[in-house]
Amino acid sequence: MRPHPLTPTQFLALLPYILPRSPAGRQIGDLKGRLNAIFHLACTTDPWHALPPEHGKPDTVSRYFRRLTHAGLWERLLEGIKENDPKHPLNEIAPLIFRACRRAIRLRGLRFIALIRRLGFLHALNGPPHKLPDPDLSEKLKRLRLPPPPATRKRITAYLGYLKALRHLHRMAGGIKHIPRRLRLGWC
Repeated sequence: MRPHPLTPTQFLALLPYILPRSPAGRQIGDLKGRLNAIFHLACTTDPWHALPPEHGKPDTVSRYFRRLTHAGLWERLLEGIKENDPKHPLNEIAPLIFRACRRAIRLRGLRFIALIRRLGFLHALNGPPHKLPDPDLSEKLKRLRLPPPPATRKRITAYLGYLKALRHLHRMAGGIKHIPRRLRLGWC
């Protein structure tokens, strides 16, 4: 995906969600430029220090991204996309927001993954859904009660098959420990 600068209507759609001031209370200059930088880098696989000079200092942009992430911006944006009508300007930049969410997953953790899954925005996940943890499935498995083992030999094989299926579901609920880089980067 090729990044593109935000249009004025797209920026105005984002404005109610973003932090206009720093934690010290100072006004942040060039909000649109910082968001363009965040979305530019979200569309690439480059690290923050590879940000082009026209977007400003990489450490400033990455610090602002972390502040926005810890303030819950990406969660609010995803919920806003879900609630808005399809012609809303926020939906035009949904792919950019999904890309930025992929970078925010490392900071937000499992609850953020669960929210993305519940909202149905699987493109915002940083890998294929079957490779990532599924918190909802793990909660369902936790509540599941095992039946007592059967007494007859014929039913024991069916019971062992049931336990094997549960073990497989448990592994799926936890995801895989390390997703290979080429798989992560190849994920649409």
